Amino acid sequence: MKNSEFSKIRASGVGYLINSIQTLFVGMLRVWTIPIVIMLSFCTGFTTYYGLSHFITSWIALIITIAIQSIIVISSLELAGIHWRANRMRYFSVVCSLLVAMSASISFSYFKFYEISQQDNLHISRLNKIRLDVKTYIDRVSAIKGEVLKQQRTDLEKASLDVQQAYFGTHAQIAEGYKKQVGEGPFWKHYNQIYLEKKEQQAKFEHDFSELDKDIQKLQVSINALDVATNIEDAYSQMLENFQNVQLKINLLSGNIGQSLPEAPLLTTYKQFTADIQPSFAMWSDANFSLFAFVCAAMADFFTVLLSYRLEFTAPGPLTAKEEDLVFECLRQFTEFRINKNDELEMSIEKTEMERVKRYSDWSRMFAVGLLLSRGFLRKIDDKTVEFAPNLYPLIAEKMGDKINRLKAESTMTGRADTNE
Repeated sequence: MKNSEFSKIRASGVGYLINSIQTLFVGMLRVWTIPIVIMLSFCTGFTTYYGLSHFITSWIALIITIAIQSIIVISSLELAGIHWRANRMRYFSVVCSLLVAMSASISFSYFKFYEISQQDNLHISRLNKIRLDVKTYIDRVSAIKGEVLKQQRTDLEKASLDVQQAYFGTHAQIAEGYKKQVGEGPFWKHYNQIYLEKKEQQAKFEHDFSELDKDIQKLQVSINALDVATNIEDAYSQMLENFQNVQLKINLLSGNIGQSLPEAPLLTTYKQFTADIQPSFAMWSDANFSLFAFVCAAMADFFTVLLSYRLEFTAPGPLTAKEEDLVFECLRQFTEFRINKNDELEMSIEKTEMERVKRYSDWSRMFAVGLLLSRGFLRKIDDKTVEFAPNLYPLIAEKMGDKINRLKAESTMTGRADTNE
């Protein structure tokens, strides 16, 4: 800072120092906004390109992405500098261009955020589908297994009863002359042979079903391991191997019991199980729509538009010393001031009736109003009135202080001259 600035601060007091710091801070924020807008454009451009590249060639997707992000930033800057009443067609064309570009950016960016947010859910849904298919298959086989074992026990009990009746000679198939003869006769040997065969068959079925239960248990353990395994490929291969063992034993049992068992489900391959999400209209349906992914996609574009708009709309920097003098002299030409509801000084920028009658030219003071509005030192309330921004008061106070000091100095000089005379 120059010596003149230090002397100015000492002469003007704390108010000027606070205004200088505030102006510097606002200017730094404005400068910092530019790299933020660029970084946000790169971020939204990456997500837009990622989603768009699933539909078209990569280099075409890159060109379209650059065009989309450029339209968003340019339209936001242009929108801050035009008024819809001045040129409605231009205003609405800029708004439509901005809306179309934002819609395209959000739509394709939504897929990237959707993929990130739904990755775990997709894995869980695929795993649950495998569990459901295997469970349905095993439950149907278990139901048939229970019926077979129940029938085997019934047949074994009947064969045991036939053996007992044949031993005591009370079986219905024994001829009348041989009934009531106790002992191991021909009838007993025949039915005992049937009983032993049934018992052996039941033992074989129980053994086979016991081995099947062990394989089913292994299959269920391997399915559960898919949720925590570090090497998904090996875990999935082990699960498919266990499922094939179960399927093989069920097919063998189907031939032994003499009836067809349920058809095994067709499980997905490892490539299908680990496949990435593909963009589709299903992502926008009520069942699959992700509000979090949509908000993330829209938030980045919203901040890009907002900061670009504010970059053009906010004050570009402080006033120079000549501009301060010009503004002070021009604002002094306004006559209608009041304190509004915001506790700010408000002034009317319309000509008074007397000025209209005299055909007063207010070009210089309106230029000052336009300059202060563009620099952020005034805030527009409506077409007729504006109010002071907080950073304008110290400037006016400084100019008023300088003017009062000059008047006092002139008055002192005049008094001394009169005394000397």
